[in-house]
Amino acid sequence: MRIQPVLVAGRRSCPRPDCIPLLVAAACAVLLAMAGTVWGAPAKPVFGFEDAVARARDSAAQPFQDPRGGVPDFLMKLSYDQWRDIRFRPEQSLWREEKLPFEVQFFHAGFFYDRSVAVNVIDANGVWPLKFKAGMFDYGDNTFKEPMPPLLGFAGFRLHYPINRPDYRDEVAVFLGASYFRSLGQHQGYGLSARGLAVDTGLESGEEFPYFREFWMQKPSAKDRQITIYALLDSPSLTGAYQFVVRPGKSTVMNVQGRVFLRREVKKLGLAPLTSMFFYGEAANRRPVDDFRPEIHDSDGLLIDSGAGENIWRPLINPERLFINAFQSNNPAGFGLLQRDQNFDHYQDQEANYGLRPSTWVKPLGEWGQGHVELIQIPTNSEKNDNIVAFWVPDEIPPPQGPPLSFDYELHWRAASDENWHTSGKAVATRTAAGPAEGVRLVLVDFKGGLLAKLPAMLPDDAPLEAVVSVSEGGEVLEKQLFKLTQAEAWRLVFQVRRKDASTLDKVLPNTGRMSPLELRAFIKQGKDVLTETWSYAVWP
Repeated sequence: MRIQPVLVAGRRSCPRPDCIPLLVAAACAVLLAMAGTVWGAPAKPVFGFEDAVARARDSAAQPFQDPRGGVPDFLMKLSYDQWRDIRFRPEQSLWREEKLPFEVQFFHAGFFYDRSVAVNVIDANGVWPLKFKAGMFDYGDNTFKEPMPPLLGFAGFRLHYPINRPDYRDEVAVFLGASYFRSLGQHQGYGLSARGLAVDTGLESGEEFPYFREFWMQKPSAKDRQITIYALLDSPSLTGAYQFVVRPGKSTVMNVQGRVFLRREVKKLGLAPLTSMFFYGEAANRRPVDDFRPEIHDSDGLLIDSGAGENIWRPLINPERLFINAFQSNNPAGFGLLQRDQNFDHYQDQEANYGLRPSTWVKPLGEWGQGHVELIQIPTNSEKNDNIVAFWVPDEIPPPQGPPLSFDYELHWRAASDENWHTSGKAVATRTAAGPAEGVRLVLVDFKGGLLAKLPAMLPDDAPLEAVVSVSEGGEVLEKQLFKLTQAEAWRLVFQVRRKDASTLDKVLPNTGRMSPLELRAFIKQGKDVLTETWSYAVWP
């Protein structure tokens, strides 16, 4: 590009020598403006969310190409312990030598991680792909007859940042396997996971698992307390672009933006999916295994803020068969899988430390419209299996090759004791037992906190507490009691429920030898004031 003479005050030259710097400065300003920037304003990012969206849009217009097969067979035959013995060398961590607040370590492909992902770093100079090097890893006792492929790539990565003490960078987030990722808050251990998207989950046709095939990480500065990551999602049915802004701390918060393009029609999309494990809890009268631990679970309930003034608490179960529930809502304020019970005495497991599992809350940003929160509970005979899934299902899905499905939300990973999603009383324990007669079930629910905590055991006659209990078609509540449980500083609701006749659903369904469950709802009120969240549960009398 040629530099033309700069006119100053209508002249092509300046009679004074000190005018030359002004001419140079003016010329530089003009050139910078022509280049799309001005002094004092940041330059356009070399790669941003819209670039990831463009990649997803272009990819959706092309047939799906499955990248599996790039991981050699000798790595795929590794056992879990052999794969775990391959450890990333901490001294190889990304940005360690620069002493930045964030560091990144990587996972090796193999075991059941049969696809490698591309990882790129964004800095002021451009976008740089990170190359796999075998020297990044300590292979432990593993010996291989074949060399590692030079273009192997990584299975995933983990972020490190100091959240527990300033001199140590804790592991605060992991992106590994399909579209799974997880995080935690201060003084916690890993538990439940999140996913980028759920496709046809719980349908007879089978579930499709999209996966993140490429990541771009924005290099942080020395003062940054958050890191931005872009991701490209892919599957036979769709593509997607994601932006994650991760802010670790006492409560680690992820700001998520998603844009999904459909290649073909899908029956069900689950947004902001959460995946957890529930083996058994205090409601299990017969433990599925002979075990000393009173409870085993990563999460113990689903909480939903309907956005219409009602908070619903659904305790989790390990059902005998697949059990799916839908909670209708219009523009929900949030939902999440929580680990409310943090009492070590209730688990007695000093290794797993289930009481330190994080709770994860999904907070929609903007309007999500009409749809439902879906809870899927799958039978399991082991604590090794994630059998709980919860996500938002929108009523409207864009057509294939149409505009993207756009959704933004926050993920809060925190201890349930720090929860402030609502201030009402909470259902903190659910127990059931056989009733006094055949076909009768005894149900006990403990409510705690909120205004309940200030109420005495003896209330005046003009301000009594009332427990409102309802049951689905085909069932009836026989009796109920509500009293203050001074030993636990809680209010206990006790009632009996039985099936009086078959529901309409049971009459039209084939006889399977087992009736559908009775759905229960309960809350406590004083006059017109509702003092607690709505407890929701299912029993099979």
